[in-house]
Amino acid sequence: MAQFKASPELLNDRFLKACRFEKTDRTPIWLMRQAGRYLPEYNATRSKAGSFLALAKNPQFAAEVTMQPLDRFELDAAILFSDILTIPDAMGLGLNFVQGEGPQFSKPLNTEKRILDLQVADMGQLTYVFDAVKEIRKALITNGKQRVPLIGFSGSPWTLACYMIEGAGSKDFYQTKSLMFKRPDLIQRVLDINIDSISEYLLQQIFSGAQAAMLFDTWGGLLSNEDYIKYSLLPMQKIIKRIKAHPEVPKDLPVMLFTKGGSSWLADMAGVGADVIGLDWSNSLGKSREQLNQLNKKIAIQGNLDPLVLLSDPKTIQNKAISLLEELALTSNKNEGLSSLDGHIFNLGHGISQFTPPENVQALIEQVIKTSTLLRKT
Repeated sequence: MAQFKASPELLNDRFLKACRFEKTDRTPIWLMRQAGRYLPEYNATRSKAGSFLALAKNPQFAAEVTMQPLDRFELDAAILFSDILTIPDAMGLGLNFVQGEGPQFSKPLNTEKRILDLQVADMGQLTYVFDAVKEIRKALITNGKQRVPLIGFSGSPWTLACYMIEGAGSKDFYQTKSLMFKRPDLIQRVLDINIDSISEYLLQQIFSGAQAAMLFDTWGGLLSNEDYIKYSLLPMQKIIKRIKAHPEVPKDLPVMLFTKGGSSWLADMAGVGADVIGLDWSNSLGKSREQLNQLNKKIAIQGNLDPLVLLSDPKTIQNKAISLLEELALTSNKNEGLSSLDGHIFNLGHGISQFTPPENVQALIEQVIKTSTLLRKT
């Protein structure tokens, strides 16, 4: 049964307004992986926790690191600190993180029997995630009001399947794609179970207090056009439909979709019911907005600075931010009363690098705030 309750008043609702394509005084900004290893305070908390998994599975620590970038920077949204591989871990695949090598599963889906034995994730094994959402919502309250909205998330069915079958990260996910071509029935079984698991996982995050839900499709860009539609996009569409159809989910709760390397599928993504489409750096913000206008789609866009730009210097970062915003500002706008910049959330085209100097993030945020405010006045 849903536990969702009406939110306290938001001190800053720019992010939610942008998701709903409403007018904002400036462009809201948050950053993928904004709580992470580039912050010294995060590394201190992680050291205290003992390991990444111990950190992620402790609701108090997860809330603490979620709040760290908000305390340091003027961001417009918080995002749950967790990992996309919590679901396969709850399926019994044995997740662990090896120093310098990333995530690995001790029981990958490398045999037909393991795939046929696979079951929907036990949400009881994921209560630490839902408890973390509740803790973060508490931490966001100041004098009875909430500072910024909280985003919940999951990996996409295809992206989770890649790790589950491969057993670890990979450049091309050879085993997964080979299985897709040889035994599409087995791939479909994994995807169907992931669809059920992710749908319930996101619903439980929402009922615990998440105010937006995001699907991260990190590896959809590895697929051909036909295979992307079948194995990545359509499974995400099923999840979006289930969330939006649930009678206890607020009707205006935004659902966000992001496919890394998905620029050629913008029109397809625009048809699956997402309120916001995330763009990586291979997209043009202006051209993407124009394409959505031509499709008569009033869908917000999010992105799309190359995260490695943040490894340069403040002046370069500032110029890149100005360029992105000016390009979007020059795009024709078919929505009466709105700026061409409305319906846009500034973000990176993927997660922030661990080697990013925090002062460079500060320079980016300050420039986005300054430029997006000035452009709305011209």
